[in-house]
Amino acid sequence: MSRRRRHGLELAAGCTVAIAALFLGSGIPAVADPGEPSPRPRREVPPEMLASMQRDLGLTADEARMRISNEYRAGEAEPGLRKSLGGSYGGAWVSGNTAELTVATTDEEQSGTITAGGAKAAVVKHSLKALVDAKQALDRTASERSPAADVVSAWYVDVKTNSVVVQSAQPTEAAAFVEASGADPEVVRVVKSAERPGPLYDLRGGEAFYINDTARCSIGFTVAKADQNGFVTAGHCGSKGDTTAGFNRVAQGTFQGSSFPGNDYAWVATNADWTPQPWVIGPEGTNVTVTGSQEAPVGSSVCRSGSTTGWHCGTIQQHDTSVQYPQGTVRGVTRTNVCAEPGDSGGSFISGSEAQGVTSGGSGNCTTGGTTYFQPVNPILTAYGLTLTTG
Repeated sequence: MSRRRRHGLELAAGCTVAIAALFLGSGIPAVADPGEPSPRPRREVPPEMLASMQRDLGLTADEARMRISNEYRAGEAEPGLRKSLGGSYGGAWVSGNTAELTVATTDEEQSGTITAGGAKAAVVKHSLKALVDAKQALDRTASERSPAADVVSAWYVDVKTNSVVVQSAQPTEAAAFVEASGADPEVVRVVKSAERPGPLYDLRGGEAFYINDTARCSIGFTVAKADQNGFVTAGHCGSKGDTTAGFNRVAQGTFQGSSFPGNDYAWVATNADWTPQPWVIGPEGTNVTVTGSQEAPVGSSVCRSGSTTGWHCGTIQQHDTSVQYPQGTVRGVTRTNVCAEPGDSGGSFISGSEAQGVTSGGSGNCTTGGTTYFQPVNPILTAYGLTLTTG
């Protein structure tokens, strides 16, 4: 590890500054085009990542290796099956210790197409489009700042249960939110939950940086826009025009764009003093090389790097989740069971060697467990015309 990176780890561990959430709004639709995954070569998964997966997911070494391989294959196979199934497509997910792919359809006669594609078939009542339509109805109601939305904590398309789940500590009151949205009641189910997610401030993904010489945040992934280098991070870290300094307080860059709530993403352009590297700080300070940004299916393993609690792994629970933060609704985030605590926000989520997103917020902690949401990276790249730095 470089001296600069070691020093950054030490400095970040000893400094915690709260960051105020910024109200920037969003023009991004509820279901954003995730863009094209960045090209990447195949590579071996670092042993430190495999060890973390064994620890946090209860896997053997062989299961961890097989899981990574199967998750990659599932990510490659799913787009073709989705296209073949057309309007009958009901979603896809992986399950079990070795990540077996299941693809859902509303047309039983399409089961053969699915199995021929190397996946297990599941016949469901509702298509993915029907689920997404219902969730978008909820999104519209929340964006209008409906009082009914204040009693819910999150809502998401759950392909495993073929439903849209609305979480709330007050299920009866949450039903009013669903009714007000006009969403198909057969598609939506309300689940009692004590979660009250909020943005996790004081963030670090791969390296610490400071905003306007005061608050500290974290680099998610390094990127480039033409000849301009920079990095992406969480939107609630800073506003367009805010200046940044590195972990060593040397002038670093400027926020070029930021969106929060609505989304939770931003990008910073850096000066020539800073050299971008295709790395995420992994377990015990190791460098995990990023090779691309292929979206991992529901059920896939995913690991997070953060300055407060370090490196932790878990699984992807649902994509396309909407979360009701105190500052407003954030749409299109991914829900995971990876633990996190304040100070971990903005950090990198990675599955195998594929970049997944930047930490947005969550609830719980790494002592008792919790839920953490990340902003997918591909919509950030698309929104700002960025290219992910890969190794």
